[in-house]
Amino acid sequence: MTAGGPLLAIDTATTHAVIALGRPDGALIDARRWVAGYRHGEELLARIEALLADNGVAPVALGGLVVGTGPGAFTGLRVGIATAKGLAHALGLPIAGVVTGQALIAAAGGGAVVLLQPAGPSDRVLTRPGEHPVILAGGTDPDLREDERLVAVDLAERADPDATALGEAAHAGLAAALLATGAARLAAGDADDLATLVPEYVTLPRGVREAPADGGVEISGGLS
Repeated sequence: MTAGGPLLAIDTATTHAVIALGRPDGALIDARRWVAGYRHGEELLARIEALLADNGVAPVALGGLVVGTGPGAFTGLRVGIATAKGLAHALGLPIAGVVTGQALIAAAGGGAVVLLQPAGPSDRVLTRPGEHPVILAGGTDPDLREDERLVAVDLAERADPDATALGEAAHAGLAAALLATGAARLAAGDADDLATLVPEYVTLPRGVREAPADGGVEISGGLS
């Protein structure tokens, strides 16, 4: 670890994986975003290596890690957080977990934003600024408060097109939002313990009915 070195951010909570390099103050240096679907593990490490190499940063020169913790589906979150924790352990880096949903809200401009994400084939997960996510059962529409804006991510066929467009714009700003939040925490000495940093699952693999041993939290009753 290099004191004051650049930060690496990783998020695999959505169908678009995000990796980014930022300055210690959280300013974005470079970001990569690609459609991973549900195959996050196939390219993640190679893409991280390319990001660092393209910016002339050796892994040992990093100053810390930021990782999105969800809400999201089991496979993507498990890969992203396991990768981030593995790098933090191997390189002796401090790590800050950032709630992906709250980072997306910040990227959407903050304020009266209601974020919708998928939770299995029919349910959706709703997140408001500073509030815990809740599950909306299939067929249930969000009860919007006065002046709230709906932002939908990964819901192209299951949400209003205007909300989907806002979601696409928010996701484009996710890297910067993750870095800003994570950098502030790391600068304040508020790093996470690797043993207790866990993802916030909204769905589990078919056949899995309890929270996995790594402590991930299932906030929906549905299975993907």
